[in-house]
Amino acid sequence: MTQKRLSTGRRAEQLVAERLEAAGWRIVARNPRTRQGELDIVALDGGTLVFVEVKAGRAGAGHGPERPVLSVGPRKQLQVRRLAAAFMAARRDLPRYAEIRFDAVGVTFDRADRPVAIEHIEGAF
Repeated sequence: MTQKRLSTGRRAEQLVAERLEAAGWRIVARNPRTRQGELDIVALDGGTLVFVEVKAGRAGAGHGPERPVLSVGPRKQLQVRRLAAAFMAARRDLPRYAEIRFDAVGVTFDRADRPVAIEHIEGAF
């Protein structure tokens, strides 16, 4: 992955984390690593532990899906579920939660690198 794409992805994750916190969510972890890989955001939405997968894309880029959130296909969903299970097994210090949910968030940037759209799908998979 190029440095530019990595930077754009981290910026998208920061924007999403800020929006979630502004909505009253509690961020539990940002970019936690397991042996199998890395999750983007783990947060509490009330009593629900939410694993948030963030995808960034460019408006009119001409490659990939028109909406970045559509990049979270079946393969990525399975990977995130496995990472979530490993994360929960390793973190016995998690705050109490009643449910678990998997959300997907797509952030679209324009050519000037400004965010132009954020699409959040709760319970995406």
